[in-house]
Amino acid sequence: MSQGHTIPILHLSRILSDRHVYVTVVTTSATKSALFKNNFISFINIPFPDPPSLQTNGESSCVSTFINYIDSTKQIQPEFEQLVRSLTPVTCIISDGFLIWTQDSADKLGIPRLGFSGMNMFSTTMFNIMENFNQNGELRSKNDPFPVPGFPRIKLTACHFETGFKDDDPKSQGSDFVLRYQEAIGRSHGIVVNSFFELEHEFSDYWNRNFVPKVWLVGPFCVAQPHAPMVKKPSWVNWLDKKLEAKEPVLYVSFGTQAATSEGELLEVADGLEMSNISFMWVVKPKELTFISVGFRERVKGRGLLVGEWVDQVEILNHEAVCGFLSHCGWNSVLESLCAGVGILAMPLVAEQHLNAVMVVDEIGVGLRLWPRNMTTRGVVDAKEVAKMVVELMEGDSGKRVKKKVKEVKESAHCAMKERGSSWQSLEMLIDNVCGVMHSKVKDNMF
Repeated sequence: MSQGHTIPILHLSRILSDRHVYVTVVTTSATKSALFKNNFISFINIPFPDPPSLQTNGESSCVSTFINYIDSTKQIQPEFEQLVRSLTPVTCIISDGFLIWTQDSADKLGIPRLGFSGMNMFSTTMFNIMENFNQNGELRSKNDPFPVPGFPRIKLTACHFETGFKDDDPKSQGSDFVLRYQEAIGRSHGIVVNSFFELEHEFSDYWNRNFVPKVWLVGPFCVAQPHAPMVKKPSWVNWLDKKLEAKEPVLYVSFGTQAATSEGELLEVADGLEMSNISFMWVVKPKELTFISVGFRERVKGRGLLVGEWVDQVEILNHEAVCGFLSHCGWNSVLESLCAGVGILAMPLVAEQHLNAVMVVDEIGVGLRLWPRNMTTRGVVDAKEVAKMVVELMEGDSGKRVKKKVKEVKESAHCAMKERGSSWQSLEMLIDNVCGVMHSKVKDNMF
């Protein structure tokens, strides 16, 4: 699974351990971060066999490859079940929602399973409503807006939803996966969501009234994220420190670790950043560095910093010099930005990121939208529009409104994770609920 799925589960494990819950983390990687080690957390590695050739079948290659990979993880199911049986009686299994087979294992072992969602409640609810709304093919156009049933103020298009997961053909790979996912998650004991009540109560309440299973908002995890002390300051920290001293606000730019950005998009972003005259720190994948010319680096030297290695994004967003975030709108990145009080310039790329952008810009008001040149949901951005919107976020009136709103959301997020806060109480109730289920099962087995 991608870091966007695995890291939050590790954070959840640590938060549970703080409540004196014993957690066994089952992974297919031998990597164990010292940040997550304590007396209540143990790691067990199940080696993952060589996956089968992940061939596409004519549908969206990104979606098809993802589904093929997820399905290939079923190979470890026998070892997983054997492991669970060998442990001290297990009270609950928490697994990524996409690992459908873990629900079958939980049913077989008689253990309640919670599905962890890497998405927020807004996007999750919109997906479910969309599935029901489009069963008869009501959405015939990709770009025509439609009011969302139950939320008439929200206007979406078919393009907000990932191609391959909304295929009208019930026999397609995407449709089949969605059905299998919904059936499995419907049998689970609940869904754990890395979000908080104050931000998404309208959508979590709607879900709990209309869908199953119950959702539990217990985040944002990044507020409780431990930080390893820096042995030596990375060069980018020194660069940000100098920008802070010079009183030059910095725009942080990152499009995540998974989503591929085309050469054309990268060049438009580069040209736009150059035209904006705003200081920026841009984290790019090593492969993407080859697309960016030496001339560009020379022209922005001093004002712009390109980083081609792993960075601590939470540390960056919480640096006082950083005042804006040009982001792909992956949910973890959005949460980290909100919790740092940094406004977002939304440039979604894949998956539910287009829905996240709607939430960020239209629902919460903590960001601005960077639209593609054709002004439709998907497409390549234009350098002039990049420059214009960067300046607007960092210096314009809209940017000032965003900064005011995001500070309010930051305060709510931190309050939610404090003792007696909404997420603190939600997790407490979830633990009691699951323990109650297992206690009832033990009593039933005694008679």
